[in-house]
Order: sequence, then C-alpha cells, then structure tokens
Amino acid sequence: MQNQNPTLVFLAGIGNSGPEHWQRQWFERETDRAVWVEHSSWDEPVAATWVKELDEALAAVQGPKVVVAHSLGCTLLAQWARAKAENPALADVTAAFLVAAPDVAGENFPTQAEGFATDAYALPLPFPAVVVASEDDPYGSLEHAETAAGQLGARLHNVGSLGHINASSGLGDWSEGWQLFQDALKA
Repeated sequence: MQNQNPTLVFLAGIGNSGPEHWQRQWFERETDRAVWVEHSSWDEPVAATWVKELDEALAAVQGPKVVVAHSLGCTLLAQWARAKAENPALADVTAAFLVAAPDVAGENFPTQAEGFATDAYALPLPFPAVVVASEDDPYGSLEHAETAAGQLGARLHNVGSLGHINASSGLGDWSEGWQLFQDALKA
C-alpha cells in the first residue's frame, strides 16, 4: 500500500461513527490530513445516494487518498469502485483499510439500508486493500470476510473476537488497529 502523505478519507457505516468509535478518534487525531465523508441520511442509507456523495467527496480531494472504511462504508467503497471504474477520481484512491465488512445478504444486515448489492464484494478493487475481520461480528462472519477479501483481491487480517469492531467493542482509539493500518501503508 505504500503511500506518501495521502489524505485519509473516512467512510463510516449506518448511523455514523460517534466520538467513542475508533474511526472518529483517528479522524480527530489526523484532521490536518483527513476528510470525513458526510451523508444526507445516516439512518436510512440509499446506496445510489451514498455512492454519489462518496464520489463527490473524493473528487473534492486532490492527490492520493487512502480510504478508512467501517461496516457499511466497506460495502459502499466496493460498490462505488464497481460503479465508477471509469471515473478519474478512482485513480487517486491508492489503498483501502476495510474494517468489519458486513454481509449484505446476512440476516442481521439493516433492513433500512436500500440498494446495497449482495455481490458488492464480487470484483477485485483496483487498488491494494486490507480487510480486517472479527471472529464474532454479528454483521458478517469470518467466512464472509475471507470470501470478500479473496474476491476484492485484498489481504485479510483476523483480529480475534472484537464483535463489530466498533464503539460497543470498547476499543477506544484502537491502538492495535492503528498499528495494523500503519503497517499496511508500509507494505
């Protein structure tokens, strides 16, 4: 993933990532080189709208970008990459760190999320990526993460039993995750 001073683009999942979430804490720490993608509806996401909002946010950032996605943000990035394969903004995304990618076809996938493709992870990403998974994530099994990583052409990292790897997991700023992210950028 080797990147020289990229802008970090944070993609949160449904409901957004609050102040106790590692993703928000990383953003606050790296705010001088970070962008938070905002959505018009955090609680009732529509894939086409979220794809458009991501596309606009990425186009507004000059230079190399590394996406740091959590949960539905992972699905969004994969779906965006498929939909926007010919988009010039895509060339500037140099890597992605995908944490707790949900199974869109899974029984716990939020019913209020509309239009997210069950095969969103089916094609390789055009940039290096790491999929970080937990063994007891209620929104996506480790088997799902292994399959998604393989289809995306990404490396998989199993962090053990950390639930959905969110604020409810009690991770704080998740220093182990930050180190994993830094190591991935150097690879």
